[in-house]
Amino acid sequence: MPAGTILVADDDAAIRTVLNQALGRAGYDVRTTGTAAGLWRWVSGGDGNLVITDVVLPDESGFDLIPRIKRVRPELPVVVMSAQNTILTAITAAERGAFEYLPKPFDLKELTSIVQRALQNPEGKQEQAARRDSGEERLPLIGRSPAMQEIYRIIARLTQTDLTVMIMGESGTGKELVARALHDYGRRRHGPFVAVNMAAIPKELVESELFGHERGAFTGATNRGIGRFEQAESGTLFLDEIGDMPLEAQTRLLRVLQQGEYTTVGGRTPIKTDVRIIAATNRELRQLIQQGLFREDLYYRLNVVPMRLPPLRERGEDIPDLARHFLRKAEEEGLPVKRIEPDALDLLRRYRWPGNVRELENLVRRLVVLHSGDTISAAVVQSEMTEPARLATNGDEETPTLSASVEQHLARYFAEQGGRLPPAGLYDRVLQEVERPLLSICLAATRGNQIRAAHLLGLNRNTLRKKIRDLGLEVIRGLKSE
Repeated sequence: MPAGTILVADDDAAIRTVLNQALGRAGYDVRTTGTAAGLWRWVSGGDGNLVITDVVLPDESGFDLIPRIKRVRPELPVVVMSAQNTILTAITAAERGAFEYLPKPFDLKELTSIVQRALQNPEGKQEQAARRDSGEERLPLIGRSPAMQEIYRIIARLTQTDLTVMIMGESGTGKELVARALHDYGRRRHGPFVAVNMAAIPKELVESELFGHERGAFTGATNRGIGRFEQAESGTLFLDEIGDMPLEAQTRLLRVLQQGEYTTVGGRTPIKTDVRIIAATNRELRQLIQQGLFREDLYYRLNVVPMRLPPLRERGEDIPDLARHFLRKAEEEGLPVKRIEPDALDLLRRYRWPGNVRELENLVRRLVVLHSGDTISAAVVQSEMTEPARLATNGDEETPTLSASVEQHLARYFAEQGGRLPPAGLYDRVLQEVERPLLSICLAATRGNQIRAAHLLGLNRNTLRKKIRDLGLEVIRGLKSE
């Protein structure tokens, strides 16, 4: 007996055949059609346990069909497929009441998993939100890579909730853009979006900045000050660089998340708050917890829904779209109109982008302003990408990061293998090479005091002793660093 009847609508006969075969092997009864009209006849006649439809159908948009289906069959789950893999596609699917959004091309195992979930929970967990015309609305995020598709799907699910979100990613990956998308397409879009960078606020002013202060609460407080929580009431508060928040402020923030109220600096009356919290960091919070610099209980309060933004080097296929987007943006700001050649785009794709999307945007602006002509060639791009690196090597203007230095060393090591892979065990060898100088320098700085060195490293004392033995390090007590 079939596990359920699945109705498939897609204009592409090849995709219909693939879905028929894959779902048929899984035990489902599958019916396929190339039109919205054919799908509607089945749905309105009471047929089917699940709908899988493409957005683009020859006679009607799949998005327009979903509300009609929900009116006559509210319990019928709808899975939306689309080759238009943008964040607006994912969000529109969620708003129209789709159970799930599946970007093309998709993995058949993932499709089967979605079908199983949908049939086990027919009504789904999505709320049908008010329909909005996305028309000419600008895309807040750019990219069609698999990594970005997963981000879009998470955002689409979260727009129907007020869950706290923790966004993790390197500097320049667009963490604030994601936070704004969660706000702009979510339940609180009519409320304020307030962003605060914790790393940019002096430590002694953090609590006043967040919670406000009363007149006379501290020297210079001549008037009552409104905090960011009050400014963000009924909206979203984005706490960027949360890893830089002082411990005292962490304690007060935890209390707000637990009790839903706060007091101003110098105040005594608790103030109720209705704010969605989105936090972001480019630091490893678990490491900060081990070092005693971040509260573990606050971490779990903030990390309800974790999101990891991929660095640009992990989504190289998005670089051409991003580069063209920044060219259009520069044109709209009155800068010269430029076109970038395919060879130049290929060069951009091969670069590692330590500064991520922000670095790419800055490079595009520099190319538009500094180079004459209507076309940006590969030679022009190469000159702008290599010249700053040469200057940084010769001068003292920029010190390479540890990550960049290790990456350069490994790149040379792999190149020396002549096309072959290095011997097995590379991970342990690299870690040992980094650990040895790190432990040696820390022991020297603490004059051989292993207790202080363990504290400095954030390690257990016994763990440090074992590493010293394993690495064969010589510990000299009372040694002073040069």
